[in-house]
Amino acid sequence: MAEVTGMFTVQQTIGNVLRCKCGISMQPNAANMCAKCLRSEVDITEGLQKHVVIVHCPECAGYLQPPRSWIKAQLESKELLTFCIKRLKNLNKVKLVNAEFIWTEPHSKRIKVSLRVQKEVLNGAVIEQSYAVEYVGQDQMCESCSKVQANPDQWVAVVQLRQHVSHRRTFFYLEQLILKHDAANRAIKIQQSDQGIDFFFGHRSHALKFVDFVSRVVPVRTRNDKQLVSHDHKNNTFNYKYTFSVEISPICREDLICLPPKLASSLGNIGPLVICTKVSNSIALLDPFTLRHCFLDADQYWRASFKPLLSSRQLVEYVVLDVDVVSAEVNIGGSKCVLADVQVARVSDFGKNDTIFSVRTYLGHLLDSGDYALGYDLYGANSNDFELEKYKGLVLPEVILIKKSYEEKRQKKRGKLRCWKLKSLNMEVDNSAGKGRDQAHKMNSEYEQFLRDLEENPDLRFNISLYRDKEYQRSETTSVADGEDVPSIPLEELLGDLDLSDIYVEEDGIRE
Repeated sequence: MAEVTGMFTVQQTIGNVLRCKCGISMQPNAANMCAKCLRSEVDITEGLQKHVVIVHCPECAGYLQPPRSWIKAQLESKELLTFCIKRLKNLNKVKLVNAEFIWTEPHSKRIKVSLRVQKEVLNGAVIEQSYAVEYVGQDQMCESCSKVQANPDQWVAVVQLRQHVSHRRTFFYLEQLILKHDAANRAIKIQQSDQGIDFFFGHRSHALKFVDFVSRVVPVRTRNDKQLVSHDHKNNTFNYKYTFSVEISPICREDLICLPPKLASSLGNIGPLVICTKVSNSIALLDPFTLRHCFLDADQYWRASFKPLLSSRQLVEYVVLDVDVVSAEVNIGGSKCVLADVQVARVSDFGKNDTIFSVRTYLGHLLDSGDYALGYDLYGANSNDFELEKYKGLVLPEVILIKKSYEEKRQKKRGKLRCWKLKSLNMEVDNSAGKGRDQAHKMNSEYEQFLRDLEENPDLRFNISLYRDKEYQRSETTSVADGEDVPSIPLEELLGDLDLSDIYVEEDGIRE
């Protein structure tokens, strides 16, 4: 506008000044000094801690948070970085901009952290500076670890997990949930018994927290008791040992159940023969002939308290002769179901008789002529269930199919390693019952069946952490086409088993 009116304007310029220290020309600022000169004059890290001693427990890898609390953190983790920063005094005098670890040898008992801070100095000028803090680890066992070292049996509370069934499939699944959520990190000892697992804790609160976790993942009922260990009448203190008995429902996945009449009526007259399709904090039940389904929570189950009519160890293998689909595909609880009329024959009857069974199943989307299936043989079973006798005039089906069988196709892959693995709890095995060799063989057989269930059922492995097996990658010589029809776990669902020692070895090789 000034050019349009013909007015004369003066351009604003910023003059340069000589730095008062080094004499180099620069634009003026609040201190009339450059950053290098400011750092030579003012050290904003003066008075800040650069050497800190931290207490580390070598047994549980915990760090002491004064005055008495202990925290667990992995090396170079976000939790450990937060702990290290909180241990610094006078850090509120400056503004923290960034913090990161400096690599040190894992066995050096030294942790180095690089901090970048800002502070306002001469005449409002802000200076930024980096410095390193060295943390020296001092070994000292925490209270719980020292008690264990002094006396391994010095526990305060024990949680006894029990399930009165003939297999351990539920405990295999529960073990993986405990590992994923790190629910037993406070346990000082874990012992495997004949019908369950015992978890020993140094504090009653830790046991209560573990019981609360178990009740959220499986239907249980609990009771507790306490025993007086010692009493000091002078200061009126008592020492107790607490016992928590946790009983898990005997209903497992794939069990055949005959519902009590009152319970079946309250659930809309479902069944009475139903199949358990899923067990979490509630029990999912499915009528295999009508595709009606319902859920039972822990309170509803323990009020009725029924047992399975047949369990998964009584499954019989059948061969499918003909399939006739009678309904469209239905999604029930995230699983697909299709009603179909099929003709099956027992594999054990081949060459002996020509007995053929015509049944209705919910596996119409999976079965085809020539496939194999596992089911319950009610035609030849001798069941004396008390609840079943209450239904007068009930006609039992000859066969109830439960799932598709891949046993014949697995024979081709027998002896080959899996590309994935599971972690396990560090448990002590109680061999007081004297069933050493037979018990170990039974455990291995049931664990192998549990691994097969994980491969066949994506819903079952949804809450489980699966890891890549490095040994399989090194020894893999087979083709991908071998056993391609057998269900397997895709590589996208596998996690890398991170080991810090491997990382340090690789970094040492790069440095060399």
